[in-house]
Amino acid sequence: MLNIKSITTSVLLSTTISASALAGSTITDGSILVGTDLSYPPYNYIDENGAPAGFDVELMTALAKRTELNITFLDTKFENLILGVNGQQFDVIASTLYVKPERAKKIDYVPYMKTGVSIAVASSSGKSFATLNDLCGQVVGSIKGAAWLEAFEEMNTGICAKNPIDSREFPTSPEATQALLSGGVDAQVEDSAVLGAAVDKLNGRLVISSKEQFYPVIVGLGVKKNNEALVNDLRVALKGLEEDGTYTDLLKKYNLAKPSEEEFLKAVGQ
Repeated sequence: MLNIKSITTSVLLSTTISASALAGSTITDGSILVGTDLSYPPYNYIDENGAPAGFDVELMTALAKRTELNITFLDTKFENLILGVNGQQFDVIASTLYVKPERAKKIDYVPYMKTGVSIAVASSSGKSFATLNDLCGQVVGSIKGAAWLEAFEEMNTGICAKNPIDSREFPTSPEATQALLSGGVDAQVEDSAVLGAAVDKLNGRLVISSKEQFYPVIVGLGVKKNNEALVNDLRVALKGLEEDGTYTDLLKKYNLAKPSEEEFLKAVGQ
């Protein structure tokens, strides 16, 4: 059973924006239901007023406004997002969903950002890992289903074969961070922006020890397979936001980049 908490935001229009209304491609006409794990700042989280916030939330709200739709955010555990969109619990996943070939077999993607990952340690541990190779022989925490877990497996058959990484998965990034702070894991590998937000929140208890980003990844909105109308309309609306500057401003605000079509195709294995 999906653990879903409904948080609704009605999008009020001050102007009429020329765009497709997504008619017939969403579960409920006039609305778009968005599945997101609201435990992943700065991309998706609940702010001090109890409202959805973050990059994904701002982007989807802008898309809904442009297409004259009311938007509802459904707080869903990350591991249940693909199950939820395919079960028509919501229309689209907007939850920093990394593009992976195996996921592309289950859902259709609309790529919208590019990011990377870093390594964090507890400042009290005295440990520091500058590169991924430094993680050989260490206990490493990650959010469940993270894109880099497959790379850890490859490292364990190669450079870390004699001293493998003990990779531990957690339902949410904050739970992985808590394991790090309590000494349950030696390091946490996570999206760089997510770790940056955690460092700020924890007032020095967490430190990013790597000096560069690893595993540049493409992130996409997720849509039920073969809902071509919704995929096309989201792409058109996103293009409109790029043309009016909204999309570009959001990328700059969160220090993110726009992925190229070539990068997206490579990410899905084409």
